[in-house]
Amino acid sequence: MGVSRALAIVNPLSGGGRAGRTLADLRAVIERRLGPIDVAVTSRGGHAIEVAREAVESGRSLVLAVGGDGTLHEVANGVLQAGGGAAVGYVGQGTGGDFRRTLGIEHRLDAYLDAIAGGRERALDVGRARYRGLDGTPQERWFVNILSAGLGGLVDRRIADMPKALGGRAAYYLASLRSLVECERARLRCTVSLAGERGERRLDAFMIAVCNGSFFGGGMKVAPMARPDDGRFEVVAMDAPSKLAFVTFSRRIYDGSHLTAPGVQHFACDRIAIDLENDRARGVFLLDVDGEPLGGLPVEIEVVPGALKMRA
Repeated sequence: MGVSRALAIVNPLSGGGRAGRTLADLRAVIERRLGPIDVAVTSRGGHAIEVAREAVESGRSLVLAVGGDGTLHEVANGVLQAGGGAAVGYVGQGTGGDFRRTLGIEHRLDAYLDAIAGGRERALDVGRARYRGLDGTPQERWFVNILSAGLGGLVDRRIADMPKALGGRAAYYLASLRSLVECERARLRCTVSLAGERGERRLDAFMIAVCNGSFFGGGMKVAPMARPDDGRFEVVAMDAPSKLAFVTFSRRIYDGSHLTAPGVQHFACDRIAIDLENDRARGVFLLDVDGEPLGGLPVEIEVVPGALKMRA
C-alpha cells in the first residue's frame, strides 16, 4: 500500500447503509476520476479518527472522508491530531450534508470529485473545544462546522440510546418527544473574546450554536453570515416563552428568519467559554459537536484559523 495514494475512509453505515452496499461501484467511480486509491472501512464510532491520524503519520498527503458529516468530523479530527499535514477531501454519502452547503458543493458524486480533483486547497478555520465528556472527564475535539448546546444535543443523546431495530425515522421522532419533555431552559454565563476585546454575557436559551459553518440539523440555516475562513465564530442563542413555542419557532431556522425573532441573540467571537448558572439543566443541556453527542458544559472554544486544508 503506497503512501502516495489517497486513502478513502468509508463509513459503510452512511446513507442508511448505502455507502457499504455500493462500495465496490463507489470505489470504481472515484478511481476513474482520481486514480488508484486505498480504502479503509470504519467499524465503530471514533474509528475514522484513528485511521486518519495513522494515514497522516504514515505520510499520506490526501485523505478522503466518504460518508456523512460525522465521518468528515472524525477524519478532520484525525488529520488535525497528527498535525494537519494532509489535505482532506469530502465525498458526501450521508443524508444531512450541512457542511457541503457552506462550501457550495452540490450533493452529487461528480461535484464532490470535481472539487477534489481540481487540486485547489482551501485553508479552513476549525474550532477547538474543551468540554466535559459524557463520563464527566475533560475532553477535547476539533469541529469544522457547528458546536451547539441544548435541545439538539439532548436529541442526539437520546437517539444514541434508542434500539437500532426502531429505524432512523422512528428513533428520531421518539427521541425528539422524550427530549422535549426533559429539556430545560438554560441560564448561561459566557465569557467572550473578539480580536483581543473581552466581555461577559448572560443569556437565557433553549439552544446556543457556535458556528464556523452556516447550516446544521439537515439544512437549518442557523448562521447565514458564517464563513469558515474568516477567523471568527458567529454565535446564535435561541430562547422562547415555552418548550412548545421553541419547537414552533425552530421551523424558522430553515430559511434564516429566526434571527429577527424575539429571544434570539447573535454576536461574533473568536473565543468563548460557556457554563450554566442553573445546575438543574446540566444533565440535559448537552453538546452537539458536528452532529455528534459528545458531552456537556462547561465548554471552552477557540478558533484555530486556517488549520484544515480541504480540497473544496
